[in-house]
Amino acid sequence: MPVGGALGHDARMHSASGFSCLPRRRWRWFGAAVPLAATLLVLCGCVGLPPLQGRSVSTAMRDTGDTRLGAAVTRMLQPHPGLTGVLPLLDGHDAFAARATLADAAQRSLDIQYYIWRDDLSGTLLLDALRRAAGRGVRVRLLLDDNNTAGLDGKLRELEAHPLVEVRLFNPFAHRRWRALDYLGDFARVNRRMHNKSFTADNQVTVIGGRNVGDEYFGASDGQLFVDLDVLAIGPVVAEVSEDFDRYWASDSAYPLDLVLGPGTPAAVAETRPDSSAQAVRAYRQAVARSAFVRDLLARRLPFEWARARLVSDDPAKGLGRADHGETLWTRLQALLPRAQRELHLVSPYFVPTATGTEYLAALAGRGVEVSVLTNALESTDVPAVHAGYARRRKPLLAAGVQLFELRRDLAEPKVRGRWLGGSSASSLHAKTFAVDRTHVFVGSFNFDPRSARLNTELGFVIESPGLATRIAEQFAGDIPARAYRLQLENGELNWVGQGEDGMEFWSSEPHVGFWLRLQVWFFSLLPIEHLL
Repeated sequence: MPVGGALGHDARMHSASGFSCLPRRRWRWFGAAVPLAATLLVLCGCVGLPPLQGRSVSTAMRDTGDTRLGAAVTRMLQPHPGLTGVLPLLDGHDAFAARATLADAAQRSLDIQYYIWRDDLSGTLLLDALRRAAGRGVRVRLLLDDNNTAGLDGKLRELEAHPLVEVRLFNPFAHRRWRALDYLGDFARVNRRMHNKSFTADNQVTVIGGRNVGDEYFGASDGQLFVDLDVLAIGPVVAEVSEDFDRYWASDSAYPLDLVLGPGTPAAVAETRPDSSAQAVRAYRQAVARSAFVRDLLARRLPFEWARARLVSDDPAKGLGRADHGETLWTRLQALLPRAQRELHLVSPYFVPTATGTEYLAALAGRGVEVSVLTNALESTDVPAVHAGYARRRKPLLAAGVQLFELRRDLAEPKVRGRWLGGSSASSLHAKTFAVDRTHVFVGSFNFDPRSARLNTELGFVIESPGLATRIAEQFAGDIPARAYRLQLENGELNWVGQGEDGMEFWSSEPHVGFWLRLQVWFFSLLPIEHLL
């Protein structure tokens, strides 16, 4: 029956009133929903963000060459003029140890920027490290995206009560308890988040990469852990990170904590300290103390790779939708990286190439470039909606000659030093990196998806390092096929191939997931949300 005919028939069964075509039960629900919706809209309009006038002004400390870190870095840089020293942090314990060690070694300043800071074991330990640093006279500037600070308001208020600590929230929520109200009244702003991650001590040493602050990123959880990648860097690129931090710190999206929450009290600072007698705290500290990073640090033999490196980041105005196209990280990446001639190896946990990205990768493969992609399998992803955006592009990518690998959730083999795949019985990929022609590497926070390209702000390094690029290429040749499914296209249908106990195993549908998860992905694939993923 034509749609118009159906609506006409239904209307004639009720009175001529505009809403009377609704059944009585639905009318009662509608009558209750209208005032509720009106109330929510009024609440959305009643609370706004305070003005930024009078906000303090500060910049990165430059006179830090005489600090302990400065002296050590100067000695290491002397044989490598103009180059940056980069050290991949592949293990979660190493990554935590690097941050905690920098916090304890800093003498002048700590500038720290994160998308997520969990209120858990590792998050509490690092907050305590910041408190101790401030107690030694170190100025601490902490810039957090406000999307994931729920439950942290009290601890942040306590931390900032110290006169040497200042906390700012990026794109904060005006409604602290009912944050969803901001999505109703201010969606265009709060849908844009600061996804950057950096940890810089004394303007001498920095850590950037994919890890947020939380137990799942630092090997401190019994549940799902993230396979991730950071780099610790010394040399010229550190000043670029500090300058970029200043841009974000002074941006129109960075609100002082006391403007949003109100001031804290000095007496409350001690409440941020973890219970050092707790078994979990003792066990984790002992595990970190045994990490390879700590051993190499104590022995003064950190194996830096010396290379030219450049910082790439988004203009913080992107957080308000005001950045010029030429000021986005994606545009700068395209300008800095050479066009792939032989190989492109891409690692992205949330891989949503869209039609444009699919055409781009297919064109590379059509020119004879070996294009390989590692992302999460459905069984290992933590965001099924993103998997739906990726799944619809698998067949055209495979048909064009792009190699697709999906990381398995169950990784049985232990982690090997120098490799970042393996270790956890329940792992999810979170590293964001790619290598071009075994000469250039990107490491940072950028996912190959529309959200990173258009909505969130991102940060990373472009590193001219044949050594690092070759290591990534070798992982695709060796480790990745053993720890991931390789996708194949046969007669127009997808197949998954993976290493089993008795040889190769084959699946004709998403391996090791149930009906309800498949149903979720199918449902998300019907929604017009690809531009938000």
